[in-house]
Amino acid sequence: MIPYGRQSIEEEDIRAVVETLASDWLTQGPAVPRFEAALCAATGAAHAVAVNSATSALHVACLALGLGPGDVAWTVPNTFVASANCALYCGAQVDFVDIDPETYNLDIGALETKLVAAETAGRLPKVLIPVHFGGLSCDMKEIAALAARYGFRVIEDASHAIGGTYEGRPVGDCRYSDICVFSFHPVKIVTTGEGGAALTNDPALAEAMRLLRSHGITRDPQAMSGEEKGPWVYEQQMLGFNYRMTDIAAALGASQMRRLDSFVAKRTALADRYDALLGNLPVARPLRRSDRNSAWHLYVIGLGDGKDSGALRAGVFEHMRAAGVGVNVHYIPVHWQPYYRSLGFRRGDFPGAEQFYACALTLPLFPDLSYDDQEKVVATLSEVLA
Repeated sequence: MIPYGRQSIEEEDIRAVVETLASDWLTQGPAVPRFEAALCAATGAAHAVAVNSATSALHVACLALGLGPGDVAWTVPNTFVASANCALYCGAQVDFVDIDPETYNLDIGALETKLVAAETAGRLPKVLIPVHFGGLSCDMKEIAALAARYGFRVIEDASHAIGGTYEGRPVGDCRYSDICVFSFHPVKIVTTGEGGAALTNDPALAEAMRLLRSHGITRDPQAMSGEEKGPWVYEQQMLGFNYRMTDIAAALGASQMRRLDSFVAKRTALADRYDALLGNLPVARPLRRSDRNSAWHLYVIGLGDGKDSGALRAGVFEHMRAAGVGVNVHYIPVHWQPYYRSLGFRRGDFPGAEQFYACALTLPLFPDLSYDDQEKVVATLSEVLA
């Protein structure tokens, strides 16, 4: 089976993990700050806070921005559920903004229309979480301008997008956002086994997220307010969580970061090749934008015109899987999930995301995908669409 995604592990990665296993530190040691420094160097962000998953990163980012009961966060429906769940963890409410049918990212026109209505109703969002779908950055300059006008904060969910660029600069530099979140799940661009990070240029937000990832506890004498003194003393200053990344995971991540440019270059070359190989097939290929480069976490094609695409996609999916091609679908709209339906959302609420879902099929894409296997993917697709 050719998987839709697969990690790329080399001897250097294995050696980094083994060295950590043989060291005095398996967690809360030197590998985590080393990995965080690599993230800052790659993106230009001032601070990086590594945690045990991107979900944890989204949660602490929301909390650091003060999201809580009585507040509303907005995100998009075509994402993994964590992009919305993180707000609910804080006691806030969630709503969605539909997507652009060409980029599969948040639709700026839909966002502006929704903001006008929300301002009239006195229900503006406190936080917006745009998602860089597939590795392509959202229109962050326009989002930042709306954030300044309407007073909401911005968390980039860049779980798909480390190594991508926007306006010639790395995704994650936080020029147009308060916080940017990355994922290091095995199918992502860079892996730590499981893990995430939240990047920011704001030292106060960075410190809050560091406290939140480790029970709200500090051991910094300069930050303590109590009377207890001594090298053993620690203080819990807020209600935090055990979201720490291990040194084992961080050592793998730091090693992987040395190949970030190579990973993205290989994914880009494969995406370019897909574009050429699929040229004569009746499928929609991912949009390219001149002002940004995708990190190519996903290569998603569109089948049909959305009317009968569900049946077409199901047939293609089954044929491809039976032939040993591990296609996938990203994503079932979040508002269709039973839990979100229990909150009042319904099918038909966000037609752009729903039509995209009906047509979408994710083809295998990862750095070590061979040209022969890529050609098998396209040949198998050609068979079923013939």
